[in-house]
Amino acid sequence: MSKTIFERICAKEIPAQIVYEDEQVVAFRDINPQAPTHVLVVPRRPIPRLAEATAAEQALLGHLLLTAAALARQLGLSGGYRLVINNGPDGGESVPHLHVHLLGGRVMGWPPG
Repeated sequence: MSKTIFERICAKEIPAQIVYEDEQVVAFRDINPQAPTHVLVVPRRPIPRLAEATAAEQALLGHLLLTAAALARQLGLSGGYRLVINNGPDGGESVPHLHVHLLGGRVMGWPPG
């Protein structure tokens, strides 16, 4: 099975504007930003989508969200931000590798899509 583009970014096989990384996650700027700040937070260990996550990934999922919150503070999004997880084709998923979109720097509308 071939690697997803996110696995290749995590392995530094494809360049990206990385803003944070640790042993569990990599965060980088989206190449097609939907807000002034648009960062993807990706677990290094591929999980195809949230619906396929198991209890074994609970700590990793918590780390993913806490990292996104820490990045929002670091990036100055004190007025608020949105976290988005797309799940499946109807949910807007384009890469089958779980990731969190961190969006901010503008007022977010509702409903989102």
